[in-house]
Amino acid sequence: MTTVDAHHHLWDLSVRDQPWLARPYLAPLRRNFTLSDLEPLVAEEDVTATVVVQTVTEPEETPELLALAAGSDLIAGVVGWVDLEAPGVTDALGALREVPGAGLLVGIRHPVLSEPDRDWLARPAVLRGLAAVAAAGLTYDVVVMPAHLPAAVTAALATPQLTFVLDHLGNPEVGAAVDESWARAFGAFAALPNTVAKLSGFLGEPVPGGHAPEAVRAAEGGVPTAHLRPYYEIALADFGPPRLMFGSDWPVSTIDVGYGGVHAAARSLTADLSAAEKAAIFSETAQRTYRLPATSRTP
Repeated sequence: MTTVDAHHHLWDLSVRDQPWLARPYLAPLRRNFTLSDLEPLVAEEDVTATVVVQTVTEPEETPELLALAAGSDLIAGVVGWVDLEAPGVTDALGALREVPGAGLLVGIRHPVLSEPDRDWLARPAVLRGLAAVAAAGLTYDVVVMPAHLPAAVTAALATPQLTFVLDHLGNPEVGAAVDESWARAFGAFAALPNTVAKLSGFLGEPVPGGHAPEAVRAAEGGVPTAHLRPYYEIALADFGPPRLMFGSDWPVSTIDVGYGGVHAAARSLTADLSAAEKAAIFSETAQRTYRLPATSRTP
């Protein structure tokens, strides 16, 4: 089955620091992750196209990602960054239409999960910025913690002309029991017609409390998924395959299981779906949502 990886990152620490990597548990990521590192991994998983997503709130990063994508037959889309609260957000979006690779800009994202204001997405200035993103013909990737989800609902309601793409299912804490407050807010977001979600991020979460027994690992194809299934099933019920897309979140979510392990987890969770439903999750939703151009890469 060919796949569009709708969410991964790239960075070169010699070009730009990644301050968010200072968190202790992210120590394995404090090195360069480049396109040449990713290419052999995607070749093993029949990935025909990818979407690279911003990591820092610096205006120089997006033109660099666009230029990289323009020289690649793998990267089909870039989710970049602009300051949504800035009075000149429309001009900033227009400027991105003038740089090399501009046609590969498919969306904008801001790391809301690091904002202490849980209502950041509902700020009037942010809503004006989101309206500018919609006017530019782009989507908006929502990367939040569960506490930010109600404001994401407010933003999506206020900007019905904009498609909101929820990264990592809203980052629920994968534990012994599903957080009901996350599930309610997630359901309210999913109920809106201008929203889709990524099966990303959570796919690399380790089993709570340690490693799964070998018998469990063997039964699940070597990659435990029982602890992920409640979140997947909620996402499947709330969004349905036509509004779900797969993303590896490489390299962040592959620390424990590797790039192949994230793909294996996704295949295990979706094993009971029809071929058409799998095609939606693994390629068609991303292609439609991000309006991805045809790619010449073959698996």
